[in-house]
Amino acid sequence: MASDSSFDVVSKVDRQEVDNALNQAEKEIAQRYDFKGVGASIEWSGETTVVIKANSEERVTAVLDVFQSKLIKRGVSLKVLESGEPKASGKEYRMESEIKEGLSQEIAKKIGKIIRDEGPKGVKSQITGEEMRVSSKNRDDLQEVIALLKGADLDVALQFVNYR
Repeated sequence: MASDSSFDVVSKVDRQEVDNALNQAEKEIAQRYDFKGVGASIEWSGETTVVIKANSEERVTAVLDVFQSKLIKRGVSLKVLESGEPKASGKEYRMESEIKEGLSQEIAKKIGKIIRDEGPKGVKSQITGEEMRVSSKNRDDLQEVIALLKGADLDVALQFVNYR
């Protein structure tokens, strides 16, 4: 009798890649002519928050655009970045962007429902903290679930780890 095969569905961010993208964006902002003299900057504020500052709303969104392009080049999904609206703070505008990690209970339940409703029969899913274990006796069913979840329109970047 064959044992169950399984994999974990997680939403993790490579912090080093995000840091590298932020540093590249910082260098580009320092060098670009259209950012000269507008007080544009981008920096970490704590563990998971990026603060963008500039003297106008348009410049703040332009800095965010530069940061997003650097994230894409480094292979980081934009679904991990949750940006707020630019807010006036004295003479400058500020925008805070949060780096999201982990599966919330709400998203995990959505994933479980997708697997139950559209996935192959005999596939079980179990939520454990900020990840979800999917198991089945048939490895082909697991491959089908991975393809199904990749095609699903979810608000998080999913990775599939510990496939065995």
